[in-house]
Amino acid sequence: MRKLARTSLVYMIVGLVFGVYYREFTKFTDFTGETQLSVLHTHTLVLGMVFFLVVLLLEKNFGLSRQKHFNKFYLFFNLGLVVTLGMLLLHGTLTVLGYPDSAAISGIAGIGHILLTIGLGFFFNSLLKSLPQT
Repeated sequence: MRKLARTSLVYMIVGLVFGVYYREFTKFTDFTGETQLSVLHTHTLVLGMVFFLVVLLLEKNFGLSRQKHFNKFYLFFNLGLVVTLGMLLLHGTLTVLGYPDSAAISGIAGIGHILLTIGLGFFFNSLLKSLPQT
């Protein structure tokens, strides 16, 4: 359970740093348009911090980590989230700096979303198997 709490804490810190980065970087460059940086802060806090707090509560009540696919969930979800957040950061930063959109960044972000989806599949498998049969 500590692992889940620490994971949530790390995403909280990173999410707050991303919020400051967005505010200060756009202010420093006098950028007023739309950028992926504007959603980076909330994506990190919700998909990272809040989600893992919910998983922590489910672990406490149902013992999710005893399921064989739980570690796969943890690995795929975190890997997918890190890739997705990294691409939001990169794409947003390049937008602020005036670079054109990149198909490579979109493709890698798509891979991040696929990894997140696989992780969620393993999560729900673990959740459903850990719930009492009725």
